[in-house]
Amino acid sequence: MWTRAELKENAKKFFKYNYWKMVLVSLVLSLGGGGTGGSVSYSNSTGKMYSSDGSIHMPQLTAFLLAFMGVFLAAMVFGLALRLFLFNPLHVGAQRFFVVSHYQKAELGELGYAFSNGYMNVVKTMFMRGLFTSLWTLLFIIPGIIKGYEYRMIPYILAENPGIDSREAFAVSKQMMDGNKWEAFVLDLSFIGWNILSAFTCGILAIFYVFPYVYMTDAELYVALKEITFGGRGRSYQNAQQYQAGQTNQDFQDFQNY
Repeated sequence: MWTRAELKENAKKFFKYNYWKMVLVSLVLSLGGGGTGGSVSYSNSTGKMYSSDGSIHMPQLTAFLLAFMGVFLAAMVFGLALRLFLFNPLHVGAQRFFVVSHYQKAELGELGYAFSNGYMNVVKTMFMRGLFTSLWTLLFIIPGIIKGYEYRMIPYILAENPGIDSREAFAVSKQMMDGNKWEAFVLDLSFIGWNILSAFTCGILAIFYVFPYVYMTDAELYVALKEITFGGRGRSYQNAQQYQAGQTNQDFQDFQNY
């Protein structure tokens, strides 16, 4: 069974071994959660939206509202497309970087892994993960949080096998998190103190220490759960050549067919 102390100790060890690259990848991972926005200004041919008596000129108001809605919807579509086709694959690549860091000194090239390995499957599966989590959250907050923890391992599963069927990815994540959701929640809570300290440093501490520390700890959780759930098969991934070649070994075939 894994412990928080063990995960954090391992995370610190690997973090120090590959410090600057982890800082950069963590920053990319954190920025990937940002959104997009837009603003709009409007003027008509007369420069007025009001008539001479001070009442609202309805054609101009209608045009303004339609223009505003159009820009707003375009911004939303652009932001969604950016998240689906850029940020989500980057998210998977970043998580691969941290998982690989458990076994060897990872390279920044891991960030782009999902763009050349099962790209559309990664896009689809990550979209479904976000959609299902959002739908559960809209129904009830608590079940949404629970489902978020149930789906927590999906990016890591995709990071090691980007071609895995979406339903299998959800099923494997559910199996790995079964009986571990509360412990993972407590693990997240254990970083509250670091987050408070980061706020006092205007986020500087978060960038150069807290973010990579947390992300590496999460990767350690994935490795631990994989080894526990699948009888220690995860240890065979220490073959660095297979990682670099992006190959799928027999252990991961077992992992898929659990």
